Amino acid sequence: MGIGLTGAGERIFCAGGDLKERNGMTDAQWQAQHLIFERGIRALLACPIPVIAAVNGAAYAGGCEISLCCDFIYASETARFALTEVTLGIMPGAGGTQNLPRAAGARRAKEILLTGKPFTAREALEWGVVNRLCPPQEVVAQALETARVIAGNAPLSTRQIKQSVNYGLNMDLASAMMFEIEAYNRLVPSEDRREGVLAFNEKRKPNFQGR
Repeated sequence: MGIGLTGAGERIFCAGGDLKERNGMTDAQWQAQHLIFERGIRALLACPIPVIAAVNGAAYAGGCEISLCCDFIYASETARFALTEVTLGIMPGAGGTQNLPRAAGARRAKEILLTGKPFTAREALEWGVVNRLCPPQEVVAQALETARVIAGNAPLSTRQIKQSVNYGLNMDLASAMMFEIEAYNRLVPSEDRREGVLAFNEKRKPNFQGR
């Protein structure tokens, strides 16, 4: 199964924290509020089901970080991204300094993070941050269509692939290859593996059960 994550309307995906609300907050209040955001980000990153961000408008600061925590991003052609925290005396605290370099490379990421300047959806595509650009009225539909394709595949395979990529990126290649084989071998005795091969030979669509 796959999940689509988007914002309401067509103008804003997520603009990040409310700076008017935060004006005058004590340090303790600020950190208590941010802890809620941190827990949400950790839950998103730990989700075993693939999550597709359908960025339908501005994705600034924490909003940009939320999109970067998803497995991949489809963006409206008119979407804009920014990590503006450095202009406010803070820094990204929801994965921005970690997920952006993994998507765009360290040099590009440091330029974005240290200037706080916005970048376009087209630039995001060219830099490897975004997977696909869509007409504004189609971004959610295209993300959901891809989610449906993923949902039609074997659930255990989908989860093992996502886990292998995420964990493997933080290992040396030899260890990551071993991790992949362990994940692979867990699928061999599954009912879905038998069903997939049987369906292929019977020239029909497999009926996966997640077992």
